[in-house]
Amino acid sequence: MTPWEVYALKYADRNARIRADSFLFEDTHDAPHPMDYFMWLLRRGDQTILVDTGYDQSEAQARGRPIRLDPGAALRPFGLQPADIDHIIVTHLHYDHAGGLHLFPNARLHMQAAEMAYATGPCMCHDTLRMPFTAGHICEAVQRLYSGKVTFYDGEAQLSEGLTVHCIGGHSRGLQAVRVQTQAGWLVLASDAAHFYENVFERKPFPIVVDLQDMLEGFEKLHSLASSPGLIVPGHDPLVTTYYPQGADKHIWRLDHGPKTPIGY
Repeated sequence: MTPWEVYALKYADRNARIRADSFLFEDTHDAPHPMDYFMWLLRRGDQTILVDTGYDQSEAQARGRPIRLDPGAALRPFGLQPADIDHIIVTHLHYDHAGGLHLFPNARLHMQAAEMAYATGPCMCHDTLRMPFTAGHICEAVQRLYSGKVTFYDGEAQLSEGLTVHCIGGHSRGLQAVRVQTQAGWLVLASDAAHFYENVFERKPFPIVVDLQDMLEGFEKLHSLASSPGLIVPGHDPLVTTYYPQGADKHIWRLDHGPKTPIGY
């Protein structure tokens, strides 16, 4: 089997954060703890799949969280325009993962049925649970559904040879991780099943959580899916840009060859 190429595309960062924003039950709660924002691109032969979409300038202004790069522009070093993307794996529908769906009008969405049910269901009556979602992004997903451009999964599924999705939950009801066969082995894009290496390696829960048990069991699931612990790629950790080699542009890191140095846990 031809392995997949996997790239992390950084489009934003947020440095005015503290450890209490990243970990429950944290002793050093007021120490700085920055966060990076990524999308991921999968390529094999003539197959190109985008994992998540980031969010656009309008959402950045609405939330006061600036972006460094428009999600569509992040694809240019690969010779791609947003209209070229015909498949997007949506790990979950939070604003920073599905806020750019409208930028990719030709794409079929691949997501867990549980996530659509959660984002459009009675849980959204609670301000705290609704906070990471934006109504317009959910409406875009629903419009794509009514255009016949959504494929739903219930748990684990194979999308292509060497490419599977796995429902984790925890952070959001239908959060899914993506498992990819690469030159280095089975690599797992954890997305927000582990925002940081510290979450998954030290079993520290992230504070935005709908089901704490699912989140904790998800850490174990990530370990079971990856060929080695070093091939678990967290969704927001700035250390990704240290462990992995830089790609063709300053916002790109190549993941499929594995980390340059051992993960420090």
